[in-house]
Amino acid sequence: MSEIAEKTPPVITIVNRHYPPNPGITGESAWDMAKYLIEKYQAEVHIVYIDRTYDGGGQIRQPIGILHPVSTIYEGKNGVLKLISGTLDGLFLIRKAKRLNKGKVIVMTSPPLLPFWATWFLKDWVLWSMDLFPEGFAAAGTIKPTNAIYRWILKKTYQKPPQHLIALGPNQATFIKQSYQQEIPTTILPCGVLFHQENELNTPDWKKADGKIYFGYCGNLAKPHSDEFLLRFIDNLDTQKHHLILAIYGEKADGVLGYAQHKEGITILKSVPRSQLHFIDVHLVSLLQEWTHIAVPSKAVSSICAGASMLFCGNKQADTWALLHKAAWLIEENKPLDGQIKKFLSRLTVEEMEQKRANAQELIGELQEMVVKAYEDVKCITIF
Repeated sequence: MSEIAEKTPPVITIVNRHYPPNPGITGESAWDMAKYLIEKYQAEVHIVYIDRTYDGGGQIRQPIGILHPVSTIYEGKNGVLKLISGTLDGLFLIRKAKRLNKGKVIVMTSPPLLPFWATWFLKDWVLWSMDLFPEGFAAAGTIKPTNAIYRWILKKTYQKPPQHLIALGPNQATFIKQSYQQEIPTTILPCGVLFHQENELNTPDWKKADGKIYFGYCGNLAKPHSDEFLLRFIDNLDTQKHHLILAIYGEKADGVLGYAQHKEGITILKSVPRSQLHFIDVHLVSLLQEWTHIAVPSKAVSSICAGASMLFCGNKQADTWALLHKAAWLIEENKPLDGQIKKFLSRLTVEEMEQKRANAQELIGELQEMVVKAYEDVKCITIF
């Protein structure tokens, strides 16, 4: 790298549906990267995003960078119209980024066919993979994998590779490169890593000094997640030793909440602030096997960064397990759940839980180092 290139401030354009102050983990991730590059390298960071308000979790942040909002054609709740609107939103975002022509373009994966449009309109771009589409449509049952339209979109999406890949984990990276059928320079950037987590000192009302192990499922319970895991966990809970915090929303939440209502050993909350996540000893995280590599639960990483441990119901090939297994236990989602959960709960001790929490403290530093390295990689690829 020449001395001039070394001193030249990076110029990048990040393209994503979400961006603060609107909530959403993908927008927060873009904000984190922009903040790092601006503060350390005085980078010129352009953000191309959809100008509307979304429901969702996450910390409310003030936007940073040079903003380029794009209007959407539909803001209602109709499923078909949302799908059409989301598809067109991706087209409008990519065309806006192309017209801007400001440095390297980093394309995220929301709205769903954003990389599909990037292959048509962009020549020099970086793929920052979060949830993957169109694969997510097939995993959700929205469309059959044998559908001709789906197969055509999938083929076109992976027809022209990006110049660089930013993946959520090593196994997702392998999956994506296999889809492109070629090697791509790759950076690993876990989603949900917190650098300045503020933990409350005062114990919340829901955490009692009863010597029990506190489990918690906090967040979205949607198509990629296993409601069956939660139901079987509730069935096997030993209320003399365990307590479960449920703070869930999403399309599968009502069934679980109805089942858990009035059961002993369970507290139902609307939400648990990030600042209180560390009061939960073991966070429950699930990912159905068909969503492996396609959706990666960021709340798993956030839980570890809060200093807690995790019980993961999913596939051992998932990056959630690959990155976080030192502070976690595994329930294999493709095997009968009841016996695995019963065995886990009957054998779990406070000492083992505390050791996993100690391992989480070590993982925090490792994850933060991975994020900083990834941001430095991005800085380097933006000046070539």
